Amino acid sequence: MGTRQQTFRLTVLSASLLTMFQPVHAQDATVEELKKPDSFLSIGGGYWTKDRPQEGQYDGMQKGQGYGLFDFDLVKRDDQTGTWLTLRGRDLGLDTRELRGEWLRQGHMGAYLEYNRIPRESPYTFYTNLNGLGTATQTVPSGTTALGTSEVHPGTKRDIWDVGFYRNLMPGLEFRASFKNEEKDGYRNWGRGGAPEFVVEPINSTTRQFESKLQYNVGKLQLEGGYLGSWYDNNAGGYVDTRTNPFAANTQYFLTLPLNNEAHQAFFNGGYNFTPTTRATFKVQYTHATAEENLATKSIPGLSLASSPNNLGGEVNTTLAQIGFTSRPLKDLGVLANLRYYHTQEKTPQARYVWTGTGAPNVDRCNIDQTCVDNTPLSFKTWSGKLEANYRLPMDFNLIGGVERSDQDRTIPVGINSIDPSGVDRQRYVAFRANLDETTYRVQLRRPMGEMVTGSIAYLYSKRDGSDYSRTNESESDEINPMHIADRKRNRWRGTLDWTPVDRLSFTFNVEDARDDYTTSDSRPYGLTDGKAQLFSIDASYAINDKWSFNAYLSYDKSEANQRAIRAGSNTLTWLEKDGELQDKGFGFGLGIRGAVSEKIKVGADTQYIRTKSSFNEPVTVIPVAGAPNNVLYPAGVTGPLDDVENKLTRIRLFAAYAIQKNGELRFDAVYERYKTDDWTWQFANGNSFVYGATTDGTVVSQQPNQQSNFFSVRYIYKFQ
Repeated sequence: MGTRQQTFRLTVLSASLLTMFQPVHAQDATVEELKKPDSFLSIGGGYWTKDRPQEGQYDGMQKGQGYGLFDFDLVKRDDQTGTWLTLRGRDLGLDTRELRGEWLRQGHMGAYLEYNRIPRESPYTFYTNLNGLGTATQTVPSGTTALGTSEVHPGTKRDIWDVGFYRNLMPGLEFRASFKNEEKDGYRNWGRGGAPEFVVEPINSTTRQFESKLQYNVGKLQLEGGYLGSWYDNNAGGYVDTRTNPFAANTQYFLTLPLNNEAHQAFFNGGYNFTPTTRATFKVQYTHATAEENLATKSIPGLSLASSPNNLGGEVNTTLAQIGFTSRPLKDLGVLANLRYYHTQEKTPQARYVWTGTGAPNVDRCNIDQTCVDNTPLSFKTWSGKLEANYRLPMDFNLIGGVERSDQDRTIPVGINSIDPSGVDRQRYVAFRANLDETTYRVQLRRPMGEMVTGSIAYLYSKRDGSDYSRTNESESDEINPMHIADRKRNRWRGTLDWTPVDRLSFTFNVEDARDDYTTSDSRPYGLTDGKAQLFSIDASYAINDKWSFNAYLSYDKSEANQRAIRAGSNTLTWLEKDGELQDKGFGFGLGIRGAVSEKIKVGADTQYIRTKSSFNEPVTVIPVAGAPNNVLYPAGVTGPLDDVENKLTRIRLFAAYAIQKNGELRFDAVYERYKTDDWTWQFANGNSFVYGATTDGTVVSQQPNQQSNFFSVRYIYKFQ
């Protein structure tokens, strides 16, 4: 890490000038000066004028208040021994703090210790009557009918410690090892039921990772092999006891939490250069993962069958093997080929775990009224390969052509003794395909159009299909094409252009267009029918002179999809819809400028604007059976499409740095930020905040549709060597 950060910062032009106009001893002194490591200290404070729930989710500055700003890089190099000692700190006054120390003797050994904290705060505010947030037992006081009163802001924090060691054992042979420990604490909003009930998921987990490997690199041969292990411990327990509905006959529910698990991987990979233009590579990995924690819910009377096992006995084994080959057999011809095998095999014993019926658990009724839930171990085996050729044509044209192929075999989940006489698996609700294949063809033409312009255009065509669909327990599901496994044809165009009209000015253009066609049939008419996506972007940079420069970007993207849908309720009511037209649009613009007003004053400004819009053009046609109500699914009077969702972000940042001494400067920053949304996800049609309902617990979910805040900061930065 240390050697990568210390780059030799002397351009070819400056080196040439030094050679022409300076004495040799002056040149050597300048080079030595540039090779010395740079260090700095930065200390100051900043203030956000208002809360910023959306944009402050991850940066540790969600609240409108003051914050400490403290960063540093301390670097020391011993020229005689080639030893580097570095200490780096970032955001030490915030919840996003980072700290890293490293000792490295080049070509011999090294070690590092690093700490990071990663926060995540919910952008929503919850008002609830729920007690026991963040614990395994959560209750609503009996008889509560009022709206929630306690203000809650769910969030999590991850504290990560990472330590590593490096040792050169002999020329070309290195040993590396690292250990990482992550503690994650907090809680996030959760829920259950068709009539939503608010609960939170308690989070208190420890994740550990250890890796050790040997690397061999001598001449034409490069090899690497080692071990990678991970261990996950959920300290929050096995389940959450929720009593969030004191008005119903059954006032107690149980929601399970992730099980403890671990995984162990052995890997070996490498490469060999047969000639300067021919190289082969390989990779082999085997991973054994288990989840063998005892099931805490097994101890709850009436929740599971007597025959249900006490332990999941989870086991998944994954094998990966890959070989690759690149060569230039002719002066104008280059070829690339690779083959990959990936097999995930689950060996978890299949069993029945959960009882969802009424009364005492009864295994005899499992196949009659579907009151039991089985686990369904799955395995996937995928062969994929790629073949590509690059041929240099006259007039500096490059023609690139290739084909990629993927073949996947998938096990179809089958419940225990759940096949009825008609061949339907009563435990399966989503259609599966035993085989899934996809082939992609690619052709690209690339050419430098003079010293200032380079462009390329590419076309890709892919086709996906597979075996027949398995039957499910729901007749409606057997009429749906699941989009991730449905037959699909995709046509995609992509064009790029790099233009440098003058040395100080450059442009990069990018254009893409993709169109999907999903095959439908009379037996499976529902699901996506077609879709398309477009992207256009421009990046520009311009150095006005040696003191002033600017950069800018503009991007626009649009994705559209048409789907045919059916909504079914009880046996006495069916809703049908016309084809839905779904659309997402994005627009982004940015402009930045940097400059020096004088030798002591440097200034800059950045402007950013982002706008996204999602449209749901799904006209609703309700066709009830005679005598059935027509407003069960939609509120009364709602017969048209859902409202659009639009998000806008505007951010303007100004900064100035004033050199008060040779190695010290004052830096001033000012930021204007505004986030605006009309997202109705947690809103009713009348604009009021979403309420979980007086018949559950009265929790209210709220978000600020217009979030505007300003940031001001001042820092003192001292640089030294």
